[in-house]
Amino acid sequence: QVQLVESGGGLVQAGGSLSVSCAASGRTFSSYNMAWFRQGPGKEREFVVAVRRSGSVYYADSVKGRFTISRDNAKNTVYLQMNSLKLEDTAVYYCAATRVYYGDSDWPAGGMDYWGKGTLVTVSS
Repeated sequence: QVQLVESGGGLVQAGGSLSVSCAASGRTFSSYNMAWFRQGPGKEREFVVAVRRSGSVYYADSVKGRFTISRDNAKNTVYLQMNSLKLEDTAVYYCAATRVYYGDSDWPAGGMDYWGKGTLVTVSS
């Protein structure tokens, strides 16, 4: 069992930056592939970015060049640095974990094993 707790969400102006984190419980964090998903108002949950246990990363086209994911296995934490934020980035951001390997295409929400409860990021004009 893995428990995921997101933190760091908040209100930011368009063009600004924000960092969110996801702390995981358990000793097996390093064996999981980690991902961030988001769900905007009235929208379905969508893939944002992932970092595999190998350290390799994959970004959705919508955030490529603006968002950066990283992980610290010693701290059981995955980070998401968001720059040049846009109004359409407003969403609840969810951290997810899976043991399944996914390639360089958007990871399926239904394929994740564990989810956090999410943290709200609001981008204002």
